[in-house]
Amino acid sequence: MATTTASVPTEAPAYDNQDSTGTSQPAAQSPRIAALKAAFPLTVPICMGFLFLGASYGMLMGTKGFSFVWPMCMSAFIFAGSMEFVTVNLLLSAFNPIAAFLLALMVNARHLFYGLSMLGPFKGLGWKRPYLIFGMCDETFAINSSARIPHGVDRGWFYLWVTLFNQSYWVIGATIGGLIGSHLDFNTDGLEFVLTALFLVIFLDQWLGGKHRERLSAVIGVLASLACLVLFGADDFMIPSLIAMLVLFMVLRPYLDTLKSDAAAGDDTAANVCNNDDRPVATAAADAKEERQS
Repeated sequence: MATTTASVPTEAPAYDNQDSTGTSQPAAQSPRIAALKAAFPLTVPICMGFLFLGASYGMLMGTKGFSFVWPMCMSAFIFAGSMEFVTVNLLLSAFNPIAAFLLALMVNARHLFYGLSMLGPFKGLGWKRPYLIFGMCDETFAINSSARIPHGVDRGWFYLWVTLFNQSYWVIGATIGGLIGSHLDFNTDGLEFVLTALFLVIFLDQWLGGKHRERLSAVIGVLASLACLVLFGADDFMIPSLIAMLVLFMVLRPYLDTLKSDAAAGDDTAANVCNNDDRPVATAAADAKEERQS
């Protein structure tokens, strides 16, 4: 009597799913990994700048006698580059918490506007939102507010990776600088000028690459600082000048805001959208109506 045996597959398929034609497709990529791959390349240029500036800050702390633990913890928990440089002198000067509070508020007052503009994008992100608010800095805001997130990439994870990468660069740089700074045996006077040089470069970039309104903003900042320097002296002009600039920019915002002019230009462009015959859409619709009536 003849017998038949059924063959049993010994290997699992190479892919987890198949499309309607039976072609094997790779398994879906993790949302976290996809967002990481999209976010990391955008942070690479910031990496070099943050490592250098963070190391400069850590070296400055080290040359002032602080352990590397100080710049490492301050960069992790304060994470406000300009304020961290200022904090070096605050820690070495007489205890004045009110002046320190006002100085920190004025130096980082721009983050108020960053936060307001990101309320919409951060909405509905759950547990990620508190860290995104804490870790927002100038460069992170620039990426998260303007980057075109690829289709299919989770928005929350993209924002999180950008924020985490940028803060990690700064913390690593500050820690390395702190380790090196405590062992430097040459004169490091003037190292704190690194931050001033950074702002000077930003100012020159805004002046050379900007248009009338961007240059006017720079002129207002310079004039307000000079006026406060004359009125209050070199030791007390910083906080009044920051307050004066903040008030002036808020009052003059309707005139200085370039986003409104850009949006108006975009509306004009959209109104002049043309069809394939290079005719305005409204004109094409009118012509089509006439043809139907005839």
